[in-house]
Amino acid sequence: MNNQLKTGRKLVKFGDIAQNVAVRVDPAEAKTDIYVGLEHLDPDTLHLRHWGHPSDVIGQKLAFKKGDVIFGRRRAYQRKLAVAEFDGICSAHAMVVRAKPGMILPEFLPFFLQSDMFMERAIEISVGSLSPTINWKTLKEQEFPLPPIEEQKRIADILWAADEAVEKNVDLKHGNHELYLSCIEKYVFDETNIETKVSDLAIINKSVLSESKTPKDYRFSYLDIGTVIAPKTLGELTNHVFSEAPSRARRVVNRKDILLATVRPNLQSFIRITEIKEPVVASTGFAVITPQSDVIGSILFHSFFSKRFAYFCEARVTGTSYPAISAKDIGKFKVFVPSSEEEKTQIQKKLELLDRADSALDSNISRLREVKRLLLNELIGIGVSHV
Repeated sequence: MNNQLKTGRKLVKFGDIAQNVAVRVDPAEAKTDIYVGLEHLDPDTLHLRHWGHPSDVIGQKLAFKKGDVIFGRRRAYQRKLAVAEFDGICSAHAMVVRAKPGMILPEFLPFFLQSDMFMERAIEISVGSLSPTINWKTLKEQEFPLPPIEEQKRIADILWAADEAVEKNVDLKHGNHELYLSCIEKYVFDETNIETKVSDLAIINKSVLSESKTPKDYRFSYLDIGTVIAPKTLGELTNHVFSEAPSRARRVVNRKDILLATVRPNLQSFIRITEIKEPVVASTGFAVITPQSDVIGSILFHSFFSKRFAYFCEARVTGTSYPAISAKDIGKFKVFVPSSEEEKTQIQKKLELLDRADSALDSNISRLREVKRLLLNELIGIGVSHV
């Protein structure tokens, strides 16, 4: 089977269609308020959503102009790049890439860089083990199939439309999440209601597996901090026999319990268990919170996503490498709960409705990003047909 270039496409060296803009700037002398580090670049988007200030950093950085592409050349496998919507400076661990007029359209270049075809080659030529990095000298010599300008325009129009669909849903997600946080503040911290500590509404670490009383052949599913792969999202549990289980496997989990990681709690590593089909035991790195009722459990769970709880944890964590909060301190966190069961239920319904909307928007964003990825690789692809 022979590979042939698709009709109209030609092999070009990357250095012939794009330039590496290596204008170095001292942050103290930069005439900008924008600094973009690799930590400010998000995978799966071409848009800059956050940035720092030049005063945050020292050492020479790279200047970029509006329309340039900031490409993370260190750890390219993270697939970090963004189109600059303003002038600024960026980390020297990035690469400022600019389209060469007449060779590649500026609006097509970002998608070309985002394609699997380009990314796989970028990862392949990266050098170094701990922090593999792309060298421009090597990258500029790499050959890629490039469609003619007219086709670039057609492809770019389709992909920017797909990108807009993603970003509209991202904006909706941000708006809904802000509403969710505002409603937590309004309903859970309404000071006209009864101020109540978590420890008065729930039992913390109710059941613990005893070393001496637990049968050696007792089987269970183990939930470690790493199992919570995102706030409210549980990964795959591992199965264990007690005699061979990690020593930290001690907290017994029941249906409707709330598990809150006590290490780095501000990272929101917590989950509410809705269904249990077999015994589940959690790491001692969790506080297992057993609420008085399902309604109270829902109100408490949502309260832990509030800014108040984040500030509460920040004020009480101890340790530097592994900052942690004690279960006793978590019990001191206060919410404001109405006395009426009907009012409690109404709060639960409102917060869970917004929470479900959050999840639905997350699903929409994931699906649209996958559609965009498939379109991108189909339209840009490897640029060859098989004969």
